[in-house]
Amino acid sequence: MAPAASDALDVVVVGGGHNGLVAAGYLARAGLRVRVLERLDEVGGAAASARAFHGVDARLSRYAYLVSLLPARIVEDLGAPVRLARRRYASYTPNPGDGGRTGLLIGAHPDTATSRPAIAAFAAAGAAGDERGFADFYRRCRAVTEPLWPTLTEPLRRRKDARRQVLETGGPDAAAAWTALIDQPVGLAIAEAVGSDLVRGVMATDALIGTFARLGDPSLTQNVCLLYHLLGGGTGEWDVPVGGMGTVTGALEAAARRHGAEIVTGAEVSAITPDGEVRYRCPADNPAEHRLQAGFVLANVGPAVLAGLLGEPAPELAGGAQVKVNLMLRRLPRLRDDTVTPEQAFGGTFHINEMWSQLETAYTVAAAGRIPAPLPCEIYCHSLTDPSILSPGLRESGAATLTVFGLHVPDSLQRSTPDVIRGHLTEAVLDSLNSVLAEPIQDVLMNDGHGLPCIETKTTVDLENSLGMTGGNIFHGALQWPFADDDDPLDTPAQRWGVATAYDRILLCGSGTRRGGAVSGLGGHNAAMAVLAHRAD
Repeated sequence: MAPAASDALDVVVVGGGHNGLVAAGYLARAGLRVRVLERLDEVGGAAASARAFHGVDARLSRYAYLVSLLPARIVEDLGAPVRLARRRYASYTPNPGDGGRTGLLIGAHPDTATSRPAIAAFAAAGAAGDERGFADFYRRCRAVTEPLWPTLTEPLRRRKDARRQVLETGGPDAAAAWTALIDQPVGLAIAEAVGSDLVRGVMATDALIGTFARLGDPSLTQNVCLLYHLLGGGTGEWDVPVGGMGTVTGALEAAARRHGAEIVTGAEVSAITPDGEVRYRCPADNPAEHRLQAGFVLANVGPAVLAGLLGEPAPELAGGAQVKVNLMLRRLPRLRDDTVTPEQAFGGTFHINEMWSQLETAYTVAAAGRIPAPLPCEIYCHSLTDPSILSPGLRESGAATLTVFGLHVPDSLQRSTPDVIRGHLTEAVLDSLNSVLAEPIQDVLMNDGHGLPCIETKTTVDLENSLGMTGGNIFHGALQWPFADDDDPLDTPAQRWGVATAYDRILLCGSGTRRGGAVSGLGGHNAAMAVLAHRAD
């Protein structure tokens, strides 16, 4: 049943993605009257699970797929029982130079790169001697990430203060590590650490996921992307949500409701005013317009969407630069590298055509308006780490899920003829996979209940249309450093928590916040802290 046509609340949260649920949970726990308005029939946004293929009993993490940046503190504070599973391996990278007949298998943590088996693996991949530089690079990165990680749930530090903290607590490598990660293009540090084209590519891809840039880009956008990929827990471990990404959202939703938050789905917000009025409709229930007056409105939508609701021009935002393909397989495909089993290779991140030189070429080709061939891709097989997302019958049959993430396909490349481009991108992804496999991936694809191959492609246009991600950017725009510039205003609670807009009563609370991006809950946590700090002043 729809709420009354007019109401007053302490906080209205626009958007029921995971950040909005985190914010609602904290604020309701503090005794505030909170209502969440979600446009779709279910909460979760990009952090959702779905049976994507007709008649196939597998719950895929349809959009977001791994968790790293969600602090344990958030789930503990809210009482949300989120379970994560550690992948057995960090990555496997078949060597494109020999069609995947050799490859590099890396253990669960970079430190294991100097073990005897790892040394042999580096040598077999033509990268003898790079294991030490590889391990040292990530050890130096931790001199920055470990001191910074706890600060993400605290008011923003200025750049100079963040640097001082890193230098005081990060050990002897801290100064050099800060320079390598924060001050200069990170490609320089990667190239200095290792010599192999293949190993450089393995290290570089975390700087490019969802980000269209070169490793030497002077904007340092690639550095920011890499930093966030390495920040989680201070070590950068990326884990699989047990039961699928929807279980994370489900736990946060249950926690928010338990603390007293009201959640309304099917609620289409049409307007927000600077004084805190929110207008919305629930078409499936009642076509009448509802109006809410709130002390604060938390916008768990992208900055461009918020501008539209405020009746203002949309800001210029960086578009996305990726394509995501979900596959359902009868079994894992065979490899050309007979020293590695498919279970090992797909047990972590499977890198395809992501050598350093290939990444650079792909960028150049995409910048010229063409789909790169081969397309750099990486693959995640969630069912190996968490078989619970499959029905018992699928588990027994050897079925497997694959999530493929294609790099260097900017939104501008996908706009002209979206349906045609989606087909071309799907073909490019499959061709890239087949270039290093011992059998075509099509031969092991499962068919759905209609007899169609189980393959689902999500472009930047699809993300914008289905989830409101402007330009298909998975970060709601370019990522920002997790600290303020030295001259940034930090006068208000919203500014100090990195959630400010031009209006005191309207706060960002999603991936578009200063420390937003990925499934982290940080945008929601920090917006809630800003509201509570304002009320305490």
